[in-house]
Amino acid sequence: MLTKKQVSEIREHLQHANEPLFLFDNDPDGLCSFLLLRKYVGKGKGFPIRSFPEMNADYFRRVQELNPDCVFILDKPVVSKEFFDKVHEANLPVVWIDHHDIDRKTIPKFVNYYNPLFNRKKSGEPVTALCYQINPDKNLAWLASVGCVSDHFMPKFYKEARKLYPDLTIDSEDPFDIFYNSQLGKIARMFSFALKDKTTNVINMLKFLMNANTPYEVLEDSSRNRLMHYRFGQVEARFQKLTGKALSSAKPKDKILFFQYGGDLSISSDLANFLSYKFPEKIVAVVYVLGLKANISVRGEKAREKVLKAIDGLPGATGGGHEKAVGAQVSVNDLETFRKRLEGRA
Repeated sequence: MLTKKQVSEIREHLQHANEPLFLFDNDPDGLCSFLLLRKYVGKGKGFPIRSFPEMNADYFRRVQELNPDCVFILDKPVVSKEFFDKVHEANLPVVWIDHHDIDRKTIPKFVNYYNPLFNRKKSGEPVTALCYQINPDKNLAWLASVGCVSDHFMPKFYKEARKLYPDLTIDSEDPFDIFYNSQLGKIARMFSFALKDKTTNVINMLKFLMNANTPYEVLEDSSRNRLMHYRFGQVEARFQKLTGKALSSAKPKDKILFFQYGGDLSISSDLANFLSYKFPEKIVAVVYVLGLKANISVRGEKAREKVLKAIDGLPGATGGGHEKAVGAQVSVNDLETFRKRLEGRA
């Protein structure tokens, strides 16, 4: 967790900023982190980061458009040097809150960086849990729990959400169980799928969520959030179709489940999480192919170690993440090599 000093410093950054801009990773952990900070300070705008694997220099255009006086980066493990150079030239302070294991040498000196992995008492909670330290409003324990369970982390404050919303939660210590089998988990899945909509609809969703205070407001299909519910239905149908194919292709004796798909919608992380939930003993690799690139989500024991070995030396390949949950990108031409290495055949 963050230290008391770090929490105090981040609160000061938030309070001193008149027009903060929150750039957050395009998943429920990033979204819930933004919402917790936005509800704490009552000001600022948010925008999801969709570039993979790094936040590239293109996002400086958003900085110019929105004209903030402080930039907060939430739950993003890689930010390009070009982005930092441009922000530094604009003399804008940056507060970066993360929980990924990165090379600290890549962090510019002017950036205020917070990551409990580099504290004396190391820990790797989702950024949502860190932001709940900053805004520990028990009435928002449901929102903080949504971000955490979506990142496969069981927070202590889930008990607070259980007390307030027993009808929306289940008695479980397994975050994936909560994610897939409770109404609170449905909200997490709604957030994940709605973030994959076009930018205009995502911005409208953010405006709605900034003013929503209870999970019932999110779950109710109303004129305020109709597009969010519609998008969830669209992506859920695609998700069910793909998981059906993946489950039917899984062989009990295989240690690795390798599933590849294409199309105009990337949900590889969502698919990988679900398949890992169904097959916790396997290494799960879900590959989304678009053009000449393959985006890969891998889950399982020592996934990070295995993926980094599999992409070693492949031209332009990138990868990183957590010990058991990793994202990577390789050229389609190198995909078979990646697979063979992952399966130990090369």
